[in-house]
Amino acid sequence: MGVRGRRSREAARTARADDFKHFAVGRTNHLFRSACLLTSGDTHLAEDLVQETLGRMYALWGRVARIDNPAGYAQTVLVRTFLTHRRRRSATEQPVGEIPETAPHAGTDPALRVALLSALGQLPPKDRAVVVLRYWEDRSVEETALAMNCSSAAVRTRSVRALAKLRDQLGGVYAEFADH
Repeated sequence: MGVRGRRSREAARTARADDFKHFAVGRTNHLFRSACLLTSGDTHLAEDLVQETLGRMYALWGRVARIDNPAGYAQTVLVRTFLTHRRRRSATEQPVGEIPETAPHAGTDPALRVALLSALGQLPPKDRAVVVLRYWEDRSVEETALAMNCSSAAVRTRSVRALAKLRDQLGGVYAEFADH
């Protein structure tokens, strides 16, 4: 093998790494927001899920780059990583300590945010994943089914049940947010 062949492979590897770095920088915040919703506001777990998702994406990056929608694929990896985490025995452990103070975003109602995160946290993991993908990520039933590796009928059923549970949990003033 010549020097020229090694240099071209190194150049290709460097280009792939740079391409992935650009992708990761552009998608990390979005993945983190989705992960926070999936974890009901557990930012530490959300960070872990995003890190694991990006690690898996990097390992597959040569093949993922040929996919039409790498960002959508990253969301799918995130949801599957979350669901896998929930199945693990350690997923029932709860961290102890005080939650750090965070400034609310402009234009958001902190009470609403807390109520929604709490209500999401009461849903089973698969129902929560359906709600996040369908209503936060604004994905179609088919896209959600593909991401969760289940049928479209299962997604529709979970959506109906999850929204009904959210309406019951939110009650009164906030129930209007579960009607969408």
